[in-house]
Amino acid sequence: MPGEADAAESKEPAGSGNGETGRPLSEPADDLVTTSHSITVDGAELRYTATAGRVVLRTEAHTDDKFDGPQAKAEIFMVAYTADVDEAEAARRPVTFAFNGGPGSSSIWLHLGVLGPRRVLMGDAGDLLPPPYGLADNEQTLLRHSDLVFIDPVSTGFSRAVKGEKSVQFHGFGGDIESVGEVIRLWTTRNDRWMSPKYLCGESYGTTRAAALARHLQERYGMYLNGLMLISCFLNGGSVMFTAGNDDPYVNYLPTYAAIASYHGKHGDRPLREVLDEAREYAATEYPRVLALGSRLSAPERAAAVTRIAALTGLSQEYVDRVDLRPEHIRFLTELLRDQRRTVGRIDGRFAGWDSDYGREAWTTDPSIDAIIGPYAAALNHYVRAELGYASDLPYEVLTDRVHPWSYKEFEGQHLFVLDKLAEAMRVNPHLRLHVACGYYDAATPYYAAENDIAHLAIPAELAANIEFAYYEAGHMMYMHEPSRLDQSARLAAFVS
Repeated sequence: MPGEADAAESKEPAGSGNGETGRPLSEPADDLVTTSHSITVDGAELRYTATAGRVVLRTEAHTDDKFDGPQAKAEIFMVAYTADVDEAEAARRPVTFAFNGGPGSSSIWLHLGVLGPRRVLMGDAGDLLPPPYGLADNEQTLLRHSDLVFIDPVSTGFSRAVKGEKSVQFHGFGGDIESVGEVIRLWTTRNDRWMSPKYLCGESYGTTRAAALARHLQERYGMYLNGLMLISCFLNGGSVMFTAGNDDPYVNYLPTYAAIASYHGKHGDRPLREVLDEAREYAATEYPRVLALGSRLSAPERAAAVTRIAALTGLSQEYVDRVDLRPEHIRFLTELLRDQRRTVGRIDGRFAGWDSDYGREAWTTDPSIDAIIGPYAAALNHYVRAELGYASDLPYEVLTDRVHPWSYKEFEGQHLFVLDKLAEAMRVNPHLRLHVACGYYDAATPYYAAENDIAHLAIPAELAANIEFAYYEAGHMMYMHEPSRLDQSARLAAFVS
């Protein structure tokens, strides 16, 4: 059937990396499996090759300035899709390296949600399918226009440090950039794709990784990229992290609060666009002034602010007053539908769930994560074995907390900030383009923060035309919403084409 292997030929035996392949644990080796597939797109057959498995990541070891040779550090799980075309066309085809974020997330979401040739069937907010869910051909796959390489950072998916190595060296900003960058270099070199157009597609913390990688790849390997697809941006911790004395997140979240309130009926029959425009105007003008004044705000001005913020967010005036005009995002998601005994999703504010106690200050679990993790985990665990032919007894870590605490030692005494690296990458390579995708109901990475951050890139005016934004009536993974998935697929195809 379409999407399944027509024939399978293993370059090396697949295994779990625990000795099943017959190789000693002290000598890790790549365990890649290659299968052939086809998919029908717009009435035409697209044949492609899938390569799944773990690639050994090595570093150059030295003792007393003497070269000891490459030393195995980690085994990185990846899935690559390449169209079956002639050699000349293959060299011209773009290649897109994709990863999600977390930190602690595998690439499962972009892989089976929007980019890959197969996709999850799970329903949507308010109409979820029951287990065991399903898989279908993705006729809008980006593989139509670009080869694809999905990368799971160390400790996510099937990726692990090798025996005797500590995983913690990869669990941080710097180690993560170096390891993922090395995987990209290895794949590009081994597949003779240095002369191909190259793109990165990152989601959430994956946008942090992509922005930093754009500069790292330039500096470390002389690898210049053609574009970055930044889905649900996290480029500046100061824009979205609720820390003492920082009012920026309250301002940046306000339009997202208004959007979610609108979805749940708090704005009556007003059009979403009208609600968003009003919230954006207040966030751009009066709200920062009100917060900056603090106790200097007069009683009439404070009363007016309480009324306005409550109207925009759907919260009660009493609640807005109690939180000093500053509703934090988890508190907002817990409070918005409290009178209905429902909680609201952070990853996607369209989803609502239940809790055991409606007097809580913060919900115990994100109902949107609860809704989506099951379908994706079931699909990946079936797909990688039954269709890609890769067997492993390791658990596939979809979204793990084993990477925490994540190290931000490079930002000691300050918040995470990669806008400088992104700007430098664009100044060095003026052909580098950005596609920024935002979901209106995304309460993890608010779209107004992305707009403000990108507006502060230190690039010359001539490069502003290299940046494009796309907006969707959906959440963090906007492709969960079918109309948004179709629209996003077309936009990403146009970007790499």
